[in-house]
Amino acid sequence: MSILFCFKLDKKVVLITGGCGHLGKSISKGLAEAGAIVIVGQKDPDKYYRVFGEQKYSNISVIELNVSSPVSIKNAYEKIQKKYGKIDVLINNAFYSKGNFPEKITNEEWNYGIDGTLNSVFRCVKEVLPYMRKAKKGNIINIASMYGVVSPDFKIYENNPEYFNAPNYGVAKAGVIQFTKYYAVYLAKYNIRVNCISPGAFPSIEVQKSKGFIEKLSKKIPMGRIGNPDDLKGVIVFLSSDASSYVTGQNIIVDGGWTLC
Repeated sequence: MSILFCFKLDKKVVLITGGCGHLGKSISKGLAEAGAIVIVGQKDPDKYYRVFGEQKYSNISVIELNVSSPVSIKNAYEKIQKKYGKIDVLINNAFYSKGNFPEKITNEEWNYGIDGTLNSVFRCVKEVLPYMRKAKKGNIINIASMYGVVSPDFKIYENNPEYFNAPNYGVAKAGVIQFTKYYAVYLAKYNIRVNCISPGAFPSIEVQKSKGFIEKLSKKIPMGRIGNPDDLKGVIVFLSSDASSYVTGQNIIVDGGWTLC
């Protein structure tokens, strides 16, 4: 098999949760550009049309999927299975959270963030396993974070407390990384691969309006710039494709070198 053929995603059915978000949109487009049948799982399906607008892809569609609800997840999977007969790749990108400073965070905020960042991944994986085990193959990719690997540099947030990274976020993302390793070992016998990607500083368009904050972020990064969502296209296609057929249990950090310092 040629190396170029290995990277092709033709006829692969890929479900990505939160595929309309800041990172999700680029991930969805990258998968579609590689030939995959991309299904964007969204709590609010109308967001798909608002985000993608006139930039339509014939191989991207949307399905209602609320990662907080096992019933919603199960219903979405059943519809995909009925229409396409398979789910080749599941990408867990959606999350929801509430946070606060360590001294102020409430039990409700803590639990909500853990549920939306870690437990939601568990729910999505749990419901897809019967399909992948029956098919005797599968591919799961979890989106973690560099803050699941290292602690934030709190000096960056000193004059920008509105962007402060709450403790439950990093804790949950570290859990996603360990979850990935655990399930990769357990599911290997079923020919199901599980990997994760840990993006570094990829601030939203709104956050990028704060030029001073972005300058501080950029100075922290060896490559001297923040991440562009399109920077994730290559690694997501690699992990989704047969080019990574012998790769499982890995956490690929895409951070411009942040975690090396």
